[in-house]
Amino acid sequence: MDSVPFDFDVLTELTETSGVPGYEDRIRARVIDRLEGSVDRVRTDAMGNVVGTLEGADDSDYSVAVAAHMDEIGFMVRHVRGEEDGPGFLELDALGGWDARVLKAQRVTIHTTEGDLPGVIGSPPPHTLDEDERSKTPEVEDAFVDPGLPYDVLEERVSPGDLVTMEQTTELMGETVTGKALDDRVCLFAMLEAAERLEEPDVTVHFCATVQEEVGLRGAQALGVDVDPDLAIALDVTVANDVPGFKAGEHVTDLGEGTAIKLKDSSVITSPKVHRRLKSVAEDEEIDYQLEILPAGGTDTAGFQNVAGAKPVGAISIPTRYLHTVTETAHVDDVAATIDLLEAFLESEDGEHDYTL
Repeated sequence: MDSVPFDFDVLTELTETSGVPGYEDRIRARVIDRLEGSVDRVRTDAMGNVVGTLEGADDSDYSVAVAAHMDEIGFMVRHVRGEEDGPGFLELDALGGWDARVLKAQRVTIHTTEGDLPGVIGSPPPHTLDEDERSKTPEVEDAFVDPGLPYDVLEERVSPGDLVTMEQTTELMGETVTGKALDDRVCLFAMLEAAERLEEPDVTVHFCATVQEEVGLRGAQALGVDVDPDLAIALDVTVANDVPGFKAGEHVTDLGEGTAIKLKDSSVITSPKVHRRLKSVAEDEEIDYQLEILPAGGTDTAGFQNVAGAKPVGAISIPTRYLHTVTETAHVDDVAATIDLLEAFLESEDGEHDYTL
């Protein structure tokens, strides 16, 4: 397409930066750098969550937390394998939910204390496999990394506990953007863009870049206590099965039809008054939207709902194809609509809306 309605270079930087659960250091540094120019103060906590606070008018006592997670699915090295005078390989432990079918023949980066190393996840040629091996369902535990180094060299350079991430660039493809870690960097990008646009909100807004979402919403649960907002809105990608092989009722969302306002997933039923107001704001501002009912999967929304007492929560999602692969794909107009809706919602939040039921 001729132009992208947002800063594609920033999105590329965020998606291509590594950061697996519990080790979000590199992406955290980029988030802090972006937030410092948009908010009144930035802090981090012992888990690595980042909170950028924009004070409301007259130091409003009412606060809203907006959350998007920084971590991407990846791996931790659990064993360096090989024999003397032979090649070395790495066995992996998954950090987050991988579908083993997509792992074979992928390029990866091994993150060590001495620097990064390239590698590939091995895949034996199909004509060397017997019938049982061809029909076997792949398991994540069966994946191994081949760094192309002798065992004795690899053992010196890589240790158990080192991290592995997928190596992939972010590209424009037709009307979409595709790459790794759109889950959830595309929503992290949307949050940072809204933070940059929002100038003088009536209420205090905490922009929360959370950690360890992919292993159990852990960062958001901590912030539910520490930030203790009056209202929480989480941003995450959602399923778009609008591809061959799925019936219309199985799509969940469709690319290009607008941002998605979540009604439920397996971790949360969003507060009806919150998702109705999100819908109302979208209609008033003529922002394209669709409703999301996700049968499986959870988001940071649930992390804020009841960890420090009952809280009203809502969620805005970006429809994305091929989740938890290295070719996650979102429509650029849906990304832009998500930024617009978040900005409009926060601008219109005055702390006077009654979200109790």
